[in-house]
Amino acid sequence: MTIAYNPFRDMDRLINQIARSTATDVRSMPMDLYRDGDNFVVKIDLPGVSVESIDIDVDDRTLTVRAERMQEEMTTSGEDNRWVSRERSYGSYARQLTLGAGLNLSEISAEYSDGVLTLTIPVAEEAKPRKVKVSSGGSVAGEVTVDQGEHAGDSAQL
Repeated sequence: MTIAYNPFRDMDRLINQIARSTATDVRSMPMDLYRDGDNFVVKIDLPGVSVESIDIDVDDRTLTVRAERMQEEMTTSGEDNRWVSRERSYGSYARQLTLGAGLNLSEISAEYSDGVLTLTIPVAEEAKPRKVKVSSGGSVAGEVTVDQGEHAGDSAQL
């Protein structure tokens, strides 16, 4: 069987290899973000990364996740070994998130399991929704009581 020569196949392969070797963008650390009650949950795919290489920092309102995936060596002992295809990326990765006001940054937790880093970011007490009770009848006109759990009974005069 004869295979036709395609000069673009080798060029395409070279371009893809260069693009993969320099990839440190969002696609390198795909992320999902959702709200679950009083928490925001961030899930970041980091397959093949050891937990020791994961570094998470919060500076002001910027959360930075850094990780490194080490390049694997061939596991066979033959001298004629060579890579046929190499598509998995290796190296250092970083992802930054700007956190809005109203989050409890001191209570952020992280868990790494099955190649997925899960960050849980709780909503701060002052940012949680609360009920406002309006009094009428025998009480002072215009009094508003704000029910905030432990701050229940605090009132403000209008």
